[in-house]
Amino acid sequence: MSNNRSGIFIGGLMLGAAIGTLAGLLVAPRTGRETRKLVKKSANAIPELAEDITTSVQIQADRLSTSTLQNWDETVDRLREAIAVGIDATQRESQSLNKQNTVDVSSTADNLDTLTQKLERS
Repeated sequence: MSNNRSGIFIGGLMLGAAIGTLAGLLVAPRTGRETRKLVKKSANAIPELAEDITTSVQIQADRLSTSTLQNWDETVDRLREAIAVGIDATQRESQSLNKQNTVDVSSTADNLDTLTQKLERS
């Protein structure tokens, strides 16, 4: 994010310099002919300045895009890992509960058989 701010700052600095130069030329104590020549040179430099600003913004956008994609990929990987761990834990807990229920049913069946045998004897 600081890269984005520095790109904006540089762009603003360049734009401010261009505006300051133009304002300085217009209020400078020069003849009209000299001032017009300087204004023409400055006007010719504006496309270059705009291209520099555009390039700077594009570079910053590319960096931000790359950073965002990298963060997204890392987040998706962590989410996949968390889901896998959750599935494993659920399966283990399910198996544990199934074993516990099987043991409870077996011991209940054994107790019922013992009770039935005792009742038959009496």
